[in-house]
Amino acid sequence: MGDPGSHSGSLAPPVSAERRSNAGPNRFPPIGSYGFLSDCHTSALVSYDGAVEWLCLPRFDSPSAFAALLDRGAGHFKLAPRGVVVPISRRYQPGSLVIETTWVTDTGWVVVHDALTIGDWVEQAGPGSRPKTEHEADHSLLRTMTCIDGEVELEMECLPRFAYGAEAAEWNGGELGEASARADGIGLRLTSDMELSLGGGAARGTVHLREDETAFCALTWGENATGGPRSAPEALERLDSTEDFWRKWLRDGNFPDHPWRIHLQRSALVLKGLTYAPSGAILAAPTTSLPETPGGERNWDYRFSWIRDSTFSLWALHTLGFDEEARDFMRFVVGVCRSDPQLQIMYGIGGEKELTESTLDHLEGYGGARPVRIGNGAFDQRQNDVWGALLDSIYLHEKALRGTGTPADRQLIRQQVEAAIAAWPHPDQGIWESRGEPRHYVSSKLMIWVAVDRGARLAASIGFDDVAEEWARTAGEIREEILERGVRDGVFRQHYDTDALDASTLLIPLLRFLPPDDPRVRATVEAIADDLTEHGLVLRYKVEETDDGLHGEEGTFLICSFWLVSALSEIGEAARARALCERLLAAAGWLDLYAEELEAQSGRHLGNFPQAFTHLALINAVSHVIADERREDGGVTAVFSEMGGVREEA
Repeated sequence: MGDPGSHSGSLAPPVSAERRSNAGPNRFPPIGSYGFLSDCHTSALVSYDGAVEWLCLPRFDSPSAFAALLDRGAGHFKLAPRGVVVPISRRYQPGSLVIETTWVTDTGWVVVHDALTIGDWVEQAGPGSRPKTEHEADHSLLRTMTCIDGEVELEMECLPRFAYGAEAAEWNGGELGEASARADGIGLRLTSDMELSLGGGAARGTVHLREDETAFCALTWGENATGGPRSAPEALERLDSTEDFWRKWLRDGNFPDHPWRIHLQRSALVLKGLTYAPSGAILAAPTTSLPETPGGERNWDYRFSWIRDSTFSLWALHTLGFDEEARDFMRFVVGVCRSDPQLQIMYGIGGEKELTESTLDHLEGYGGARPVRIGNGAFDQRQNDVWGALLDSIYLHEKALRGTGTPADRQLIRQQVEAAIAAWPHPDQGIWESRGEPRHYVSSKLMIWVAVDRGARLAASIGFDDVAEEWARTAGEIREEILERGVRDGVFRQHYDTDALDASTLLIPLLRFLPPDDPRVRATVEAIADDLTEHGLVLRYKVEETDDGLHGEEGTFLICSFWLVSALSEIGEAARARALCERLLAAAGWLDLYAEELEAQSGRHLGNFPQAFTHLALINAVSHVIADERREDGGVTAVFSEMGGVREEA
């Protein structure tokens, strides 16, 4: 398919068809149907039926207390009206990560709000000042219920299964709406104004609400937790303070006045929600082992921070006006690099280096997809693109903040540029972390060029002219090698020894390796649009042409499809870029969130959820389309300057 914008088929089936295919008490909800909660320490996924099915304590990467997401018997926290399975509506409270669910029964209507609550801010610079990044979470999952018409009876079941479903909870108490449970070194405290009963490893409660009455239940953990609310008014106050935090944070951003602003804002909230506040690290995703292929083996733990994501993260944060979050993330990235110059492709969210992979064979896996993995065996792979991601991040960060680097930063730059040059002759596993034989991947050589090119620019900007000239010459040699060995028939290929295509080469114009009007850039973009798509959506590569060490098919990669939007914009195909972007925005999950992949034929989301890299690519793609619309001269896109963020050099 040459023109993604001209495809006549619909991208996804009607939502009702997806819901029918996952009906039944023992089936797994669609991945795209989950809601995402965060307090920037941990996160929860909430199903449409009112069940919290994923919560790890006390950190994003800790063992789970609820894991029904990966095994229907691995723990949940359900709250819903008696006898009702599907609500009438769900949404995020505008500008927040608080979920509002409206239920209707035969006797009345009730609205439920779910949040991982965040405490009140102490304004240190007077009214209206920006909330600090190092906020104080309540370490509490709060659920409030308000009857808005008639009367409704609600049921609650809190059934933790600690250590990824391996350990049942032992509850104590239950009187006066309080109960506690402990296992696997984690203590939980449940507070509620419901009538509680304990048994079978669960705490259960019921409440009958009439119009304008409110009830609550809250689960808290951790030694430093403030404890759950003791009354419905206190619960509503905590809910209000949480919404207020998110809205104040979002208000500090820089968003265009455009109909797609809501998508940029939701993606920004996801990125903030995926930030681990104590370190500034941004997770790739809050989940593990949601399958890339239904029932398949391509299941990975993404609860770590990838250096590769840093370029897009820094660009997105600076472009949208969140310089403080960009500083926090850059501080994390530079910190782990300084502690050990041997750069890894990923780190734990606390800076951990050993991310040993193992399997949880007692879990059935989402939809039967096994194995379920924790840890990630790719942490010690050779991936030569990592230096380019780091140096491009430093380069963007320096430009955005107008040169605030330190001598220690400059030493880090020298070390990493020299490491990139040393890696240049060697094959690696590539951007997609192939578990097959190392190859001379074009994307890896491209990112080595980025590392040396950005290093030369940084050196020149601080007066190190001799070093800058040396590195610029080396960057030129790398560029010539890529153009000689990585191009066949005018099209960039996956690696030096194949004719196969790879979606990562869509980054060539975005990273300014070649100008967008270069014939090889246009030919590559068109070849990928023609030959590396399913129903107009982009595969990262064809599995039958690539030795990735795995079996089975995989869905189209959403980041690659958003990259195609940006690349089409770059080569002047503004109408096609907008058409593809519209289709991708229409394919969002039920609450405007995205997984890693999309099954092109059905529209099902696949892979870990929500996925930071997808939302980062969305921000870049939407920014390109908006810039195209606002351009009067019909020239090529220069999004960095037009979005008011990083200013691109001439």
